[in-house]
This record gives sequence, structure tokens and C-alpha cells, in this order.
Amino acid sequence: MSPAARSAPSPAEARSAEAAAETATVSGLTRDGEGVVRAGKTVFVAGALPGERIRFRRTRRHRQHDDGELLELLSASPERVAPRCAHFGVCGGCALQHLSGAAQLAAKETELRDTLARVGRVEPASWLEPLAGPEWGYRRRARLGVKFVHKKGCVVVGFRERAAPYVAQLSRCEVLTAPVGELIAPLAVMLGELSIREQLPQIEVAVADNATALVLRVLAIPSEADLARLREFAAAHRLRLYLQPGGLDSVRELEPPGEPLRYALAGAGVELEFAPTDFIQVNGAVNDALIARAGKLLELDGSSSLLDLYCGLGNFTLALARSAGRVVGVEGEGALIERARGNAARNRIANAEFHRADLGAPPDPALPW
Repeated sequence: MSPAARSAPSPAEARSAEAAAETATVSGLTRDGEGVVRAGKTVFVAGALPGERIRFRRTRRHRQHDDGELLELLSASPERVAPRCAHFGVCGGCALQHLSGAAQLAAKETELRDTLARVGRVEPASWLEPLAGPEWGYRRRARLGVKFVHKKGCVVVGFRERAAPYVAQLSRCEVLTAPVGELIAPLAVMLGELSIREQLPQIEVAVADNATALVLRVLAIPSEADLARLREFAAAHRLRLYLQPGGLDSVRELEPPGEPLRYALAGAGVELEFAPTDFIQVNGAVNDALIARAGKLLELDGSSSLLDLYCGLGNFTLALARSAGRVVGVEGEGALIERARGNAARNRIANAEFHRADLGAPPDPALPW
């Protein structure tokens, strides 16, 4: 879940409140997966689930709510499960591993319903069944933080900590697609051997059907010894490594460029090529299900015309073009438009066209789409 925006507390509000323990029942969840307790001033308690009876203490005051620390679980929710990841609670990559998968879907649906009603002031006539996919090893796109920690004498690799602006020291990740999830610890060890270990702040992960790509953001030029170690690691783990010394246009593969990264949309008979820093849907199985659901709801046929805004690589555009008469994709990033056009040509899809436009501005009636 994306962190919810919160107003900055005043110095007085931000001071820790060593309050007495309280007992209450949790009534809901925040967008960050914290339990909501409405006992006087609202309290957000990490680790607590709806329906649970808990003991907690207020630890930090804000204008609209307080933060709380879970002291004791008096009665557990039937949906509570043991987190699979040893780093859960510290790592900020996941917020709800202690809640069953089905209950997580229900919680997200509740959040959507509440947002539509409260912010949008709309109520859909009907609701579709939520789409579900694998709960573990599904995340094929991610950005990992990297930090050489002098006090620990080592490099740490992981997502940001849940409650602090530090990189969590992970040994593995249960949600990243193989082989990346199992490579966190050896990757950290290898990076710690480089001369530029203090000038390497992040790694972009992209797992394609035909390769696993890691893009290393480097703030200094790697030495020849560094390059040799990187090549050795890549060969040992069958990875493709890229270096990014500047902006996105500076990304270069460490070895001579191999075949393009790609993933298949099996249900549509489409295969898409992409660059390692391009946006792709994180969960491949859910992406396939989303495309199938969209095709079913749209009821496309040879007379249908379809407009896909923010089309990216053509993920939906090209898959749905198989069933439509004409499809138009519009995207603001020129590089993605070129890749979408290339994907259309490689898949021999002639009824798709792509245009670049600033979709944040009012549409120009003269535009061809």
C-alpha cells in the first residue's frame, strides 16, 4: 500500500508521549496497514488488526491522530496469520503479512469503497469480484535501496524500514520473483567488496521471461577490479547487470547488449519487449487477469474503436487490439511510444497506432486521436 500523506506535527505534538497503557478494540485499517483505534483521539497501532482487543500505549502525537505501540494482543482476529518473512515489521516493503490473503483483498476493497463514497461521492451500481494472484514470489519489478553502514561494516540491501528512513537489512525477500528474492544477501556481500560501495544508492530490479536484469545506480566510476567482480557475480547467478551513472538515458548493459527483455501475454498471443527501467505491471499473473477482465467487459469486435490513455509499452493496447477494429494508445514518454510501436510491428498488429501527448493538459481537438 502507498504511504498515506500526513500533516507534519508541531514540535510539541511530535514529542513522545509516555502515556499509560490503554485497552481498546481495533475498528479498521489505515492505508499503511495500521490498526485504527477510536478511543477518544484516534490512534494508529502498527501490527493490530480489525476486531482485535489490544493493549497499547500512545507514543507520538499528531494533530489529527496519535501513533501507538502494540503492547499485548488480548484477543486475535481469526484472519491473523504468522508472517512468512523474518523481516516483517521492520522492512517497509510489506504491511499486511500478518493478515490472510483473502482478508487483505477484502480490506483493499473496503478502502476503495470508502474512498469512492467519501472523496468521489459515488456508489457503483455493482461490484466485480476482485482479481487474485500468487501471494509469494510474484513481484517482478522493484527498487531496492543500498547503503554501506560503517557501524555494521557492511552493505545492506533492501526496502526502506517501516518506521525509519533507513534501508532494512534483508537476507532474502519472500515477495520478489526468483531468483532475486534469494539473492539479497549474496548481492550485499558482493557490493561490499567494491571500491564504490559508498557510491551505489539503489538497484532497479526487472525480471523478464528471458532474463533477470539489475540496474545499479552508480555515483562514481567503477574500477577495473569492480567491473571484474560484477561480471563474475552476474555469470554465477545468470543475471544481466546494467550501470546507470546519470539519468535514464545513461543506462548501459555491463556486457555487450544481449537480446531485449520481454514478457508474454499468453492469453492474447502477444510478446512485449521492454527496457529494464520501464514501468511494467508488478504482478504478471494479475496483469494477465486484468487484461482478460477488460476484454470481457468491453465486449470488443471488429467494429470497436478503443482509446488507451497512459498506454506505456502497449500492455493493454496490443492485447486488446486482437479483438478490436482500431486501437489508439497515448503516452507522454517518447521512449515508451517508440517501444510500443516496435512491439506492434513485432507482433504484426496493424490496427494499433500510438501517439505522444501531455495527458495532464486539456486535449487539443486538432490531435489525430
